Amino acid sequence: MKYTLEGQETERLKFRLLNNEDFDVWIELFENIEVCRFLGVDKIETPNERCKLWFEMTFERYKNDLGGANVLFDKTTNKIIGQSGLIVREIEEKQEIEIAYSILPEYRKKGFASEATKKCKDFAFENNFSQSLISIINTENINSEKVAKNNGMRNDKSIEYNGMPVNIYRIDINDWKNK
Repeated sequence: MKYTLEGQETERLKFRLLNNEDFDVWIELFENIEVCRFLGVDKIETPNERCKLWFEMTFERYKNDLGGANVLFDKTTNKIIGQSGLIVREIEEKQEIEIAYSILPEYRKKGFASEATKKCKDFAFENNFSQSLISIINTENINSEKVAKNNGMRNDKSIEYNGMPVNIYRIDINDWKNK
């Protein structure tokens, strides 16, 4: 499957594809309405329905070679700490590759998001998937903006995406090569 990081590792993390057995762990994320707002699924009524939709979208992306979120495991504890991956998106009638992530609440602010997104960036550029990569970030999600900046990205533009105001952060392959 193109764009997935299955089998990739960082210093602390392992990547693998999402599977149905992950549902009970992942539903916790969808109980937080603020997180759901940032993910664009806050209009869906229950955490169970939100999580189900998330899984369906991820499996559909895998099937159609559009990337998708990979489960992140802590290599020391072997516990799921979140998801991260490359997702093919249509932004203003142009195909882009997004670096995306979601970290479960108890694992935030420990550097896992930065570690995972850096691996996604390096993997995408090393495999020549695109000349640039983006992150789509709700304008109120300050923590994700910090992760994007830490990953060498800059705020490229502000648009409306899926009914919410977002900033598009971007890094070009030449900026990556020159770091």
